[in-house]
Amino acid sequence: MPSVPDLSLRYCHSRKLQSFAGWCLLSVSLVAAASCAVGPDYQPPSSKVPQAWRGASPPETEQMSVITTTPPELADWWRHFSDPVLISLVERAIESNLDLAQARARIRQARAARGIVTADFWPGVNASADYRRSGSGSSGGTVVGGDAEGGLPFVSGGGAVERDLFEAGLDATWELDIFGGVRRDIEAADADIRASVEDLRDVLVSLVAEVGTNYVSLRSIQERIAIAERNLKAQEHTAEITRKRFEAGFVSRLDVANASAQVATTRSQIPLLESAEQGTIYTISVLLGLDPGALAAELSAQEPIPPIPLQVPVGLPSDLLRRRPDIRRAEAQIRAATARIGVATADLFPRFSLTGSFGFSSSDLATFLNWSNRLYSLGPSVIWPVFDAGRIRANIELQKAIQEETLLAYRSTVLTALRDVETALAAYAKEQQHRAALEEAVVNNRKAVDLATQLYVAGRTDFLNVLAAENALHATEDELAVSTGNQAANLIALYKALGGGWQQELWSK
Repeated sequence: MPSVPDLSLRYCHSRKLQSFAGWCLLSVSLVAAASCAVGPDYQPPSSKVPQAWRGASPPETEQMSVITTTPPELADWWRHFSDPVLISLVERAIESNLDLAQARARIRQARAARGIVTADFWPGVNASADYRRSGSGSSGGTVVGGDAEGGLPFVSGGGAVERDLFEAGLDATWELDIFGGVRRDIEAADADIRASVEDLRDVLVSLVAEVGTNYVSLRSIQERIAIAERNLKAQEHTAEITRKRFEAGFVSRLDVANASAQVATTRSQIPLLESAEQGTIYTISVLLGLDPGALAAELSAQEPIPPIPLQVPVGLPSDLLRRRPDIRRAEAQIRAATARIGVATADLFPRFSLTGSFGFSSSDLATFLNWSNRLYSLGPSVIWPVFDAGRIRANIELQKAIQEETLLAYRSTVLTALRDVETALAAYAKEQQHRAALEEAVVNNRKAVDLATQLYVAGRTDFLNVLAAENALHATEDELAVSTGNQAANLIALYKALGGGWQQELWSK
């Protein structure tokens, strides 16, 4: 493939050092004159958001939480549950979670990448040293003398000519950022750092929400185990009464079989719940960067499901644009893509450089640093691509397409954020209604069990009514425990959708 020719202008003066100062002054003047970098300037994206949340409606009853549009305090929302174990777990997860540690490493990568880009803005200086011993064949006798300029003496003998050469010096090159390609590259690197910071915050939002969700799920499972064990004890008591009534001849063997089957069914559910309990503890342990069983002793004791706050402030939809880390990250990605259009555009223009070198060269190491052995070279150069088969312009179109993609991704992220909040609001509100109905059902089923048991003992009803009442009570109590956990989990999902859980200072760790 043929190489791309460059239109290059180079000037080199090997004797007048003062000319270099003039070129330096000229280059500084050119940099000062270039106040604007090529390529488009970044413009913050605009997105239309609704004026209010559809799901922020008044509660159905006084017992339900009130959702308000007051600006929320979400930096440490887990403290709103007033559960010391939950608070401790979240704080430990922030310190030791491995996904969060990876996100911090990505920030350090972005910072290092910016350092690489920034280095292009400054001159580069290289030091070099060289020693060579050269020789060539000779058909004459022994000759001792010097070269034409008397600078490199040689010795000829034994049919060969040999000589030493010592060289050392400094070479400097400075490419002037006249058209702002480097500045645009630095701008893109700054945006990449911001995107990586927002990525850390997004990981943090997901992490604390996942810890909270698994914690309330654990407490819900433990509550269900307690309910199953309590109902199992009650059913065993009922089965014992049934056996005694069978022995007395008041009931048939069918009632005994039904009572025993009910006891076995309830007992069979407990191992499954205990397995789910252990799995949830293992999940929380891994979220904290620990071995799966590390928290078994700490979390195995049953504790109540954390109570939800009486008021849930959610703010306004427009708040998401400045709070959600994923939206902020998408905006930073637009800025980086915009700056890289300028980087690609700068390749259309000539590149101005200042080059210079200074050193010593001698065949005698003892006189190597004599001023008469100095060598230097100073001068500017200009390189301007003449033909590249459309590579530069194709790269510009590529960067424009990438910017368009990031803008569309930003809009999609905003819509997804709005959907997440509305979904969480609806789920939270409807779960409150569901839980209120279950509480009423549990109260009535307990009355039904007491009444059915009394009637059965008195011989005024058959055992099937007792069995149905106990099954209904067990089912509604279990559903109530699930609903209580879901209500807390839905609130956590709402906090996550609102972008809660990140703190300003965490990115610098």
